[in-house]
Amino acid sequence: MQTWLEKAGFDARFISLLLALALIWVALALGTDGIFVSPRNLYNLSIQTCVTAIMACGMVYLIVARQIDLSVGSQMACTGMFIAFIQTEWLGAEAPGAWLVSIGMGMGAGMLLGAFQGWWIAYRGVPAFVVTLAGYLMFRGAAFLVADGQTLAPLSSSYQRLGGGMQGSIGPVWSWALGLLGCAGVIAQAVYARRSRARYKAAMTPWWGDALKAVTICTALLGFVAVMCAYPDPASGIDGGAPVGKGIAVPVLILVAVALSLTIVAQRTRLGRYVFAYGGNPEAATLSGLPTQRVLMIIFMLMGALAAVAAVITTSRLNSGTHSIGQMAELYVIAATVIGGSALAGGVGSIPGAIVGALLIQSLDNGMVLMDVSSAKRQIFIGLILIGAVWFDGIYTRRQSK
Repeated sequence: MQTWLEKAGFDARFISLLLALALIWVALALGTDGIFVSPRNLYNLSIQTCVTAIMACGMVYLIVARQIDLSVGSQMACTGMFIAFIQTEWLGAEAPGAWLVSIGMGMGAGMLLGAFQGWWIAYRGVPAFVVTLAGYLMFRGAAFLVADGQTLAPLSSSYQRLGGGMQGSIGPVWSWALGLLGCAGVIAQAVYARRSRARYKAAMTPWWGDALKAVTICTALLGFVAVMCAYPDPASGIDGGAPVGKGIAVPVLILVAVALSLTIVAQRTRLGRYVFAYGGNPEAATLSGLPTQRVLMIIFMLMGALAAVAAVITTSRLNSGTHSIGQMAELYVIAATVIGGSALAGGVGSIPGAIVGALLIQSLDNGMVLMDVSSAKRQIFIGLILIGAVWFDGIYTRRQSK
């Protein structure tokens, strides 16, 4: 099967991950009497996945470069409290443009936290494990000190839409428009890739392989839009009219923007090539004259900015800032990245794989909540999944090297 998939241009490992996700969904649907696959739960699942997936996209860059960040949950809490403090205590939640200013300053704060850690790692040679473990403690403490442990609420009504709650989606019309636009983009990309390979006389995958891939992606995209539109918006039927579907949630659009941007950076820019080169062989990259210290600084600053984006989604959904958000986020983000195919040995990783890994982890957590599994048992199970993913990664790597 692996040979056939590779001949058709598919990534066998990514396909196996999708098959595992499909089996988990079937099991959870049976275990919850169909509640797991209801439009309402899938809508909530899409929002829950975004927080983990956005930070996992940044973690891909770190793990590819043989680094790690154990402080992402604490960064998320610190920047989230800072954003909430700006809105509630400084500018005023409903002041014109206050929510935009708070987001910009929150992302700036996240980048500063990442730069602090990156400086110690890149320019002082302190291992990332030690620095980010210290950050895990310091940033969580800083989040508490922002408001002396108090919860800051309420936040701007415009800001709350970013969390995907009330009025936090774009509706059926725009959802279908974006879905069709996405399908057009997938088809255009497939045609462009084949023409480029033909122009440079590169190895060509069978046309039916590219066609099957495009059809599969478009079917999944339109199916996702259909499910999101099947969940009726509770706020739309208040005046006696027929309720309309909520459509795609705003956090999903944020995730798509982050994923597309980071994929382009990884595949089309000098920074992306430097990250993969450094992860493949740090010594050779340094001796080749690559700016490895600056690259490490940039990717840790990127991780801090993405933690701030995750904080925006979380605080806007909760309509409050609290220092307790982001607890155990480190486990979920690292697990999603590794399950998605990023090798801890460095040099290998992908953004789509990390997103699917985040969806798998969040599906397990969501499904076990519906099945009334305790928090302690959920943590044990997800920990075992992480060990299994690393074990599978080792087996797959050894087989590929033969």
